Amino acid sequence: MDRKRGGDVILTRRLRDSCNHSCHSGVVQPARKLATYEDLLALPEEERAEVFAGEIITQPSPLPRHNRVTRAVGSFVGRPFDDDHGHGGPGGWWIIPDVDVRLSKHEIVRPDMAGWRRERLAQPWEQRPIDVVPDWVCEVLSPSNAKHDRVRKANLYAASHVAFYWIIDVDERIVEAFQLRDGGWFRLGGWGDGDSVAVPPFDAITLDIGRLFPPE
Repeated sequence: MDRKRGGDVILTRRLRDSCNHSCHSGVVQPARKLATYEDLLALPEEERAEVFAGEIITQPSPLPRHNRVTRAVGSFVGRPFDDDHGHGGPGGWWIIPDVDVRLSKHEIVRPDMAGWRRERLAQPWEQRPIDVVPDWVCEVLSPSNAKHDRVRKANLYAASHVAFYWIIDVDERIVEAFQLRDGGWFRLGGWGDGDSVAVPPFDAITLDIGRLFPPE
């Protein structure tokens, strides 16, 4: 049924006419080509893009505060867990920022931070993309990607069997941690300024949450 508004009438008629043409003319419309990593390589090198369900999704460059939080996570988590230079931490991980991870042929993501236990990924340094599912992913929310990270990426990471997922909200100055249990995310907790906590999977150390964020 055509709607009363003129624009909707035109759109509805176009869809109907298109259906009449394709459904009754015997013409089979070609299937949409699903994007792969090769399509990402064809983009300009400075383009920030991922592939979800075969669709290329581009993202704006992050704000400096976003980069500051990512750097802080790399320092306070990466130093004790991914530093082999005698800092006395538990070690055993690779913690890598902003790297392409291929979860499947048509699902390629670039997490703000991703971590692998070294027994699962011995030498990641010459791999692009990395084809091993991370043990931990951390996404830092921006105004343009909050829903994407909380819903679409969260569902994809769960389906791909990422064991731990952190979401950091820069505006609210909150860290939330989730663990995969029975195919879904179990919320381990949320913490903000003034909290010093041991957050899995890096609960061998105590993390001062406030130090992750820019000074107020």
